[in-house]
Amino acid sequence: MELLKQRILEVGVVVSDQVLKLDAILNHQVDPVLIMEMGKEFARLFRETKPDKVLTVESSGIPIAYTTALQLEVPMIFARRKKTLTMDQDTYSERVPSFTKGIVTDIMVSSHLLHKGERVLLIDDFIANGDAARGLIRIIEKAEAELVGVGIAVEKSFQAGGNSIRERGIRVESLARIASLANGQITFN
Repeated sequence: MELLKQRILEVGVVVSDQVLKLDAILNHQVDPVLIMEMGKEFARLFRETKPDKVLTVESSGIPIAYTTALQLEVPMIFARRKKTLTMDQDTYSERVPSFTKGIVTDIMVSSHLLHKGERVLLIDDFIANGDAARGLIRIIEKAEAELVGVGIAVEKSFQAGGNSIRERGIRVESLARIASLANGQITFN
């Protein structure tokens, strides 16, 4: 997606050869026009899979998943990182490390929101090592729902995450694939 690549080059900050900061458009401030275009593109890519729901993890994946769900006219669910007082006791949960946060957290989805046989499209902002995506896939499997695909806004293809999901035979579509952040330069595949 050329618009996303252009915005990454304009505002992306290479923190290290492993970390790209996109706070100006995805992870702190949200560019609504860009996010809407990303949702339209994911909807175009996955419409034929006929998803019943779109799933993401809080918090940076929510805007992209929301616009995708809006375009597909299906509900969106986000896995929570903290249990709230109002959250059902019966949840599907997984423990996942966060590459950028450097911590391990639990992600959870109320079991009454994800059902056996539902077709689920997973959407997220970044994939590096793929831990969050694999955790969401395990939640989908626990619910006995069907994963129809994974949409990632920005894939760091020099890390194993995207390919580890593809090796399982799962369709992964990334809007921008970054081949390298070496020497402070953003290089796309």
